[in-house]
Amino acid sequence: MARRQSDDDQRSESRRILDRVGQESENALLHRMRRHVAADDARQDDPIELWGTRIGRVIALAVLAATILWLLLNVFGG
Repeated sequence: MARRQSDDDQRSESRRILDRVGQESENALLHRMRRHVAADDARQDDPIELWGTRIGRVIALAVLAATILWLLLNVFGG
């Protein structure tokens, strides 16, 4: 019976660890995406380049979303 409990404890510990790693991965991905759209990698001392990069990336995301929506409507819309 002790072995069975030990296996159950190991499984629950493994699930807890995997859940935590998954949550941390999602948070890291969202953080990186937010930094990319905010143009943290652009030159901070040049406001034109900074805002141009931000605007360009937001437009790119909007075009991507519109393209995906168009594709889904054409595939599943009939």
